[in-house]
Amino acid sequence: MSSKQEIMDDQRFRRVSKDPRFWEMPEKERKVKIDKRFRAMFHDKKFKLNYAVDKRGRPISHSTTEDLKRFYDLSDSDSDLSDEESKILSQKKAKQKKKQTKKEAKSIEKPIEEKKKRNQEN
Repeated sequence: MSSKQEIMDDQRFRRVSKDPRFWEMPEKERKVKIDKRFRAMFHDKKFKLNYAVDKRGRPISHSTTEDLKRFYDLSDSDSDLSDEESKILSQKKAKQKKKQTKKEAKSIEKPIEEKKKRNQEN
């Protein structure tokens, strides 16, 4: 018998295999989901450090950006919002675009009207 099997047969340790506190964390839940606002930390030079040795003095060849990718996952900011909130945001953006186009049209019309008035005066 293997030592692991002997431990599981022992009555004192049997509950460890059934207790959820000792279960391995699922792959989907391991990474912390972060917002798109923080996506710069994956490619920004300020967050990249290269170490030659680890904390025990052993040589290593990876950077801190690889650790960031291992521990963090980028989430979609739209999926973080509810459906109603995303609809409201899209409506607000559409209204802003309409206002901008109206302002642009007015700013173009004003110089044309001024030229017409000048020509009429002359």
